Amino acid sequence: MASTNGRRVTLKDVAEKVGVTPAAVSMALLDNGRISAEKKIAIRQAATELGYVGSSAARALRNQKTNTIALIVPLTATHVFGHSYFTHVLQGVTEACNRRDVQTLLATNADEAHGLAAYERVLRGNMVDGAVVTSAAITDSTVQRLSQGGVPVVLIGNFPYLDEPVTVGIDDRAASALATRHLLEVHGRKRLIHVAGPRDHQTGLDRSLGFADAVREAGVDEDSLIVESDLTEQGGATVVDELGSRLADYDGMVFANDDMAFGAITALTRLDIAVPTDMSVVGFDDFGLARVVSPGISTVRVPVEEMARDATERLLQIVDGVPGWTRRDFDVQFIARESCGCSATETPREL
Repeated sequence: MASTNGRRVTLKDVAEKVGVTPAAVSMALLDNGRISAEKKIAIRQAATELGYVGSSAARALRNQKTNTIALIVPLTATHVFGHSYFTHVLQGVTEACNRRDVQTLLATNADEAHGLAAYERVLRGNMVDGAVVTSAAITDSTVQRLSQGGVPVVLIGNFPYLDEPVTVGIDDRAASALATRHLLEVHGRKRLIHVAGPRDHQTGLDRSLGFADAVREAGVDEDSLIVESDLTEQGGATVVDELGSRLADYDGMVFANDDMAFGAITALTRLDIAVPTDMSVVGFDDFGLARVVSPGISTVRVPVEEMARDATERLLQIVDGVPGWTRRDFDVQFIARESCGCSATETPREL
């Protein structure tokens, strides 16, 4: 390559001059259709002005498939790997990869401050053909950079702030409203508490909004309460302990996941608050815990393995240049069990 200030001109030099990512520069120089004609002109002009000369060997390497995809989890291992959600996602991704004889590389990071470096090592190091991303926070700017970069990305979840991402997900807002309405309409509960997950994630935000929709429509929003916790069993128990005597003012609790619901039921029992007689409880996810505890937890069943399989299969299609969908929504079911006041044999309610 040519040199500037005594060193070689790199893709990063060109990217900084134009204000794009190195991956976008690489795609533009390879005439990739994902980069606009206007941007290609600007990038090529900058490359010429700086004296950038691409390596034919590097171009050949980039055009070869690695037969490996990344599963990117942009959260701490403690936060994600302790939840059964991740197990189901990993199962779905690996099943789809195994069918195509493709390897799965798990990419995570210790914290958000170092997340970009972790992603770049994987995506810009020609280590993978594409990536499935899950559990990304609204505030995680790396997600937008990944979706605009040179490596195909499919996202699990809802990302309304991105421009035309390829995503799979559910309508969390409608599903949470469905669960809340069950307590209001079937069991006549009037004073509800919603225990939300972190609302810096779209999932947590949408589930809170769904609860708010349902209580507002029922005219009981002024008697309802929303608190935030961390999606763990301990988090659910802590909410109950902190509310203490205030719990006497409420007759139902809607949790953003089953782990918190289980922790809360344990704490409620310790306080001699009977579930469901004194307090109806519903959760969200139905990944296994809700089915084996007593009382069984009424919950929204989310087909996470199927979602992860479809996300991976769509990613592999994109890698192969096969056109297809950019958004796929999955149906959920409300599974009524004993914790809300139903019997264990209730028929699931479809969303």
